[in-house]
Amino acid sequence: MRLPWLAHSDPFPARELALEEPDGLLCAGADLSVDRLVAAYRQGIFPWYSEDEPILWWTPAKRAVIPCENIHISRSMKRFLKREPFTYSHNQCFEAVIEACSQPRPQQWGTWITEDMKQAYIELHNAGYAHSYECWEQGELVGGVYGVATGRIFSGESMFSISTNASKSTLIHIAHSNDYDWIDCQVMNPHLRSLGATEIDRERFVARLTQEIQR
Repeated sequence: MRLPWLAHSDPFPARELALEEPDGLLCAGADLSVDRLVAAYRQGIFPWYSEDEPILWWTPAKRAVIPCENIHISRSMKRFLKREPFTYSHNQCFEAVIEACSQPRPQQWGTWITEDMKQAYIELHNAGYAHSYECWEQGELVGGVYGVATGRIFSGESMFSISTNASKSTLIHIAHSNDYDWIDCQVMNPHLRSLGATEIDRERFVARLTQEIQR
C-alpha cells in the first residue's frame, strides 16, 4: 500500500483518493500544527494513528453524525438525568479532559492520544478551535468530552468517564446546549447508533462544513 506523503507545506490530496480499505485513509505525514489541523477539520479530515506510526489522515466515505435535535435518550437515562446527578462546564479544564481521555481503557494496549497529539490539541484549544465539556459530581471531575468546533458542527474526538453515565450525560448536555446542530462522531459504532447517530455521505458532510465556514 502506497500513501501520498505530505511535506509540511503540502495541501491534502483530493478526498476522492481516500482508500476504501481501510476506509477513509487518505495520506500520511505533515505535522499537527494549528494551521494544519484547522485545514483538516474544515475539509472533513482528521488525524488518527498509534505511537509507532507516522501521522495518518482519514476521511471516511460514510460519516457518523448525531443531529442534536434527534439525540436519543433511553427511558432509563431519562430517569437517571432527572435526579440531576451532575453539573457541567465548558472549557474549564481542557488539559485535564484530554489527559483523562488519553488513559488506556481496560483490555487496551496503549493509546492513540500520544504526547504529541495532546500538545497539538492543547495548542488548538488555546487558539480557540478545540473545546472541552466537563462533567462534575460533588466537585470532582468524573467525565468529559473534547473536540473541534467548525461553526455549528462539533467534531467529538474522545470522551472519558469515571462515574456511571458521565460521558453519555456530557454528550447529551452538548446536544442540548444549542451551540451545535450536528455532533460529528466520525465513524459509526453500536453505542453511537443507540444515541441517534446516522451515517451520511462524505461529500454531504463536507458541503455542510463549507456552509458553516462561509457563515
